[in-house]
Amino acid sequence: MENITIKPIGTIFTPHKDVKNMPIQPIAAEGVKGYIELLPEFVAGLKDLEGFSHITLIYHFHKITGYELTVVPFMDIEAHGIFATKAPKRPNAIGISTVRLLGIEGNIVYIEQVDMLDGTPLIDIKPFYPRYDNRENVEIGWLEKNKNLSLEKLRSDDRFK
Repeated sequence: MENITIKPIGTIFTPHKDVKNMPIQPIAAEGVKGYIELLPEFVAGLKDLEGFSHITLIYHFHKITGYELTVVPFMDIEAHGIFATKAPKRPNAIGISTVRLLGIEGNIVYIEQVDMLDGTPLIDIKPFYPRYDNRENVEIGWLEKNKNLSLEKLRSDDRFK
């Protein structure tokens, strides 16, 4: 299999300077604002994005070293396979978050509900479209036992450094 080279299109800036005590999902980061500084050569790609209330960001977990195939995620006390979790210590260290789009000024994209570290390399931006991005009648595996757990109160710790 050949290697894949991915180059960042910009940087995500947030108030989160350390992984400890960060929100573990965007829904738990209500009111937490940040911004994206898009590289100038990609600004034309922002055309018509401002009409969306939410965008999905694909980014690189730039502070993660190595990976683990089984992890104890933040929402459980038992180990699960990495691909059955959203834990960051992954073979390709790629993260995904759907955030609220607040506005765009030139190459700066203002966002809210940020759950990533300051200085995170941005790989891509996609508009959030509920008809395509949401599903009904889904099963959530091991998370079923924690479906009523309040994410707003959960915060990250040092386990995925």
